[in-house]
Amino acid sequence: MIGTLNGTVLQKGVDVAVVDVGGVGYQVMLNSSAMADLPEVGEKVLLHIHTHVREDAILLFGFLNIEEKELFLKLITVSGVGPRLGLAMVAGLPVGELHRAIVAGDIKRLTALPGIGKKTAERICMELRDSLGAAPLRGLAFDGGMVLAAGEQSAAADAVSALVNLGYGDALSRRAVLGVKQRLGDETFSTLAVEDLLKECLRSLA
Repeated sequence: MIGTLNGTVLQKGVDVAVVDVGGVGYQVMLNSSAMADLPEVGEKVLLHIHTHVREDAILLFGFLNIEEKELFLKLITVSGVGPRLGLAMVAGLPVGELHRAIVAGDIKRLTALPGIGKKTAERICMELRDSLGAAPLRGLAFDGGMVLAAGEQSAAADAVSALVNLGYGDALSRRAVLGVKQRLGDETFSTLAVEDLLKECLRSLA
């Protein structure tokens, strides 16, 4: 099974990209958020891969960060949630926000996602709430493998969510948060309210 692909972007489509690794082109399905943040053709990329084996095909689903992949893998264990729907779900909400919606049983929030009806949302919450609640998000993943400490996650996740809602890509939003952390230092960063963190991020993105 393929776990990651580290290579060069060869082609970009609407929901499929081709990544060249050692002269072999791998066709990878990506959600809209990941596709928007994918490097340009000719640039390097690292994708976390889920290999989905069917009787008639082997499909590769790609993610720019490991946490999206991990939540996706949990989602597709739920009856009625296939890989394409799971991929769309992690595009519809930032990982932290989707995680919290499931744990909180926020059916309204989940049914706002394309393709998710009330029964499916209820099933997702019922089957995943305990496992997600017992194993909360480890932190927001960033370039270079950096994650935020547990006490910093909530404000950072909310800031990333707000930036995404303002039209910034998920990866760009994460880099903005990381940039604030690096600029202000750990001690100051850990005390920032969401509003202040968002202002700092917007200042750096201006």
